[in-house]
Amino acid sequence: MTEKIIILDFGSQYTQLIARRVRELNVYCEIHPFTHIPDQDSSIKGIILSGSPCSVRDHRSPQPQLQAITGKIPVLGVCYGAQLMAFQNGGEVLPSSSREYGRARLQYIQSANPLLKNLSQATQVWMSHGDTITQLPAAYEIIASTDSVKVAAFKVAGEETYGIQFHPEVTHTVEGKVLLKNFVVDICGCSQNWTPEIFIESTVRQLREKLGNDRVVLGLSGGVDSSVAAMLIHEAIGENLYCIFVDSGLLRKREFEDVLHSYKDLGLNVKGVNAKSRFYDALAGISDPELKRKAIGRTFIDVFDAEAHKIQGVKWLGQGTIYPDVIESVSVKGPSVTIKSHHNVGGLPEKMQLKVVEPLNTLFKDEVRVVGRTLAIPDNIISRHPFPGPGLAIRILGEVTAEKVQTLQEVDDIFITSLKERGFYNEVWQAGAILLPVQSVGVMGDERTYESVVALRAVTSVDGMTADWAHLPHEFLADVSSEIINKVKGVNRVVYDISSKPPATIEWE
Repeated sequence: MTEKIIILDFGSQYTQLIARRVRELNVYCEIHPFTHIPDQDSSIKGIILSGSPCSVRDHRSPQPQLQAITGKIPVLGVCYGAQLMAFQNGGEVLPSSSREYGRARLQYIQSANPLLKNLSQATQVWMSHGDTITQLPAAYEIIASTDSVKVAAFKVAGEETYGIQFHPEVTHTVEGKVLLKNFVVDICGCSQNWTPEIFIESTVRQLREKLGNDRVVLGLSGGVDSSVAAMLIHEAIGENLYCIFVDSGLLRKREFEDVLHSYKDLGLNVKGVNAKSRFYDALAGISDPELKRKAIGRTFIDVFDAEAHKIQGVKWLGQGTIYPDVIESVSVKGPSVTIKSHHNVGGLPEKMQLKVVEPLNTLFKDEVRVVGRTLAIPDNIISRHPFPGPGLAIRILGEVTAEKVQTLQEVDDIFITSLKERGFYNEVWQAGAILLPVQSVGVMGDERTYESVVALRAVTSVDGMTADWAHLPHEFLADVSSEIINKVKGVNRVVYDISSKPPATIEWE
């Protein structure tokens, strides 16, 4: 039984980051909504309470009864989680005199406390709260303070229960990883044995037990997630895995042929299906982004279902669902209001009436890449930038036509090839071009032109949850712009998107 840490999510923007930091310690963890306090289980070594945008004084704020876990298992409350424990046990939490946000230093540290072991005096931490604990309950002891926050950290006497007012998961808390290791490894006793090799070994074993001699069908996209999922299932059941790669006509230039070749080299049983005309017909006359997604989703399901029915005896549908997809579908207040319709958690299982197998649904994107490299999947697949499920359709603003797709493919190919040739591709999380529904006046030779505008987008990120625009050199952007305008007919202007996420998203639709 895998030992684990449970993170109770109170709606903080940093909850997934806490999980990632724990995973970096080679300790498995899961995020649960605050409404699902786990029953006592020998595999659960400790619980972390996340922050929240709410105030504990608000009657609508999350208020689970934590007495079910405190004193029985190690608990670490972060920001709201710390305030909630204090508030529920008779302490006082009041609005701060001024919002405490940003860098601070721990001027007092009880260094003998196991949570704070090996932290430097005056170490920098990151604060982000509008309330502060002004009075602690009985048996609560202050173990760290800053100049302006008296209760920066506390411990409950006789229990392995701790609270901290700062965020150890963000990089601005310089020694946050030290504190998390103190809690997870020393206090909770986790053995740090959750490695890629162990994950592969246990996952393949579980897949063999679950699937037996059954046949599985899986839709490949050429991306990291579906490729790694396919290889894990292939390791378990070999030729009983049937992969289908659909050419929607919305892929990058030459991608269908290149990806098919890569999969053949991996020994996967893959069938390529050219369905361009069906997708173009389905998209005719549609400009609304969500309607485009739905049209693409319906068409993919129809094409995939028809191909899958040509295979006898299929009982399972393999999917490359990863952990953020799972988390996104269960928010702290129940199911998310809107989940993008291209997420691979929807549609196919219901239509095909197959059982679903998702070998990656406990992993973050970067963990999927590490597992893929451990499986010896080629780097051109593992290092591939994320690519949207609907493909270039949502990078063509407005109606999609075959002519527009061809134009965007040429622009995109110049941009991505240039990133690779100049050594910038692996520094960027995701990049692509967007064809705008805008005509621009230009001059070519002695003639005026009135042609299309394209936007280039490149971002840096860890997992796509937040992203900054990539600060590519001006001369590189100038060269790419010049090559696009000179070589791609119908384009006479190139712009570069310098918006970060948030407030913008990575994709434009």
